[in-house]
Amino acid sequence: MAVLVAGSIATDHLMHFPGKFSEQLLAEHLHKVSLSFLVDDLVIRRGGVAPNICFGMAQLGGTPVLIGAVGEDFDDYRNWLTDNGVNCDFVHVSPTQHTARFVCTTDEEMNQIGSFYAGAMGEAREISIADAWHSTGADLAVISAYDPAAMVQHSAECREHGFRFAADPSQQIARMTGEQMIGLIEGADLLFTNDYEKSLLESKTGRSEADVLAMVNVRVTTLGSQGVEIVGRGLHADSDRVHVPVARERAKADPTGVGDGFRAGLLTAREWGLSWERAAQVGSMLATLVLETMGPQEYQVKSSDFADRLAESYGEDCAADVLPLLR
Repeated sequence: MAVLVAGSIATDHLMHFPGKFSEQLLAEHLHKVSLSFLVDDLVIRRGGVAPNICFGMAQLGGTPVLIGAVGEDFDDYRNWLTDNGVNCDFVHVSPTQHTARFVCTTDEEMNQIGSFYAGAMGEAREISIADAWHSTGADLAVISAYDPAAMVQHSAECREHGFRFAADPSQQIARMTGEQMIGLIEGADLLFTNDYEKSLLESKTGRSEADVLAMVNVRVTTLGSQGVEIVGRGLHADSDRVHVPVARERAKADPTGVGDGFRAGLLTAREWGLSWERAAQVGSMLATLVLETMGPQEYQVKSSDFADRLAESYGEDCAADVLPLLR
C-alpha cells in the first residue's frame, strides 16, 4: 500500500567544523553570542524530512508518495527521487518561491548548529491530503515537520476523512504553540519524537505523559545511543512496551537524516506486517546506514548485506524474518 509522506523538501548545505562547539561557547556570554566557525568542508546534498523518509522507504521496496511544496528549481531533485522509486506527482510547485534550504555545521562530537529557510514550504497549506489519498489508495499519511499551519491542517483533514495518520513534529515543536501541537497529534495512529522533544511537547501542551499517550494509538520515542522505546494501546500482542537498542555501526560520517531513516525503516516494516520489535530493528538498521554515509540519501540497501547487518545486531531470526521482504 502507498504511504503519503508530507514534510519539508529542501537541499542541505552541510559543513564540518574541526573542533568542538562547546569549547567556543562561554556560559556567561551566551546572551551576546557572535561567532563565525571556519569550516573545512562543504557538501550540498538533497534533503528535507519528507524526501529523506521517502527515499529510505523506496530503498526497502516501499511505495512512498511525497507531499510538500517546492520551487521551480526542483526539477533535478524530482528526477533523482523518481528514479529512486518515489512518487512525486502530488508535490506543489510554487511559481515565486525557491525550494527550502537547510544549512548545517557539524563539529567533531557530532553536535550540530543549523538554520532552515522555508521558501516554498509556506505554500504547503494549499495541498490536499485527500486528493493524494484517494488517487494512490494510501493507507497511512505521515505528517512530518514543515509549515506548522499545514501540519495542523493535514491532521484535521485526516481526522475529518477517517484517514490513518502518523504525527512527526520533530524540530517544529520549538516553533509550534501548545494548541497547534494538540491539533497535530490528537487521534494519530503513531506519534514520533525523540526523548527531548517528548519532554518539550508535554511542557508546551501542559499535558502529562499519560495524557499525550491517551491521545494517540502508539508513541515511538527515539533515545539516541540508547535505542528506541515504543509504547501504547496499539502494540497488541507485542506487549505494552518495546525497547530496541541501536544497530551496530561501523563508522560515524554524518548524523543528518538519521531519524528520517529510522522512520522510513519502521514504517515500511510495519507495512510488511512485521511486529513492532522487528520494525524498530529495521528502522534502527536503516538509521545506522544513514549515519555511516555523508548525506541523508547517499546510501543503498542491498538485500543480503542488509540482512547480514541485521543478524550482527539483532540475531539470525531477525535477518530471516526480514530478508524475504526486501526488494
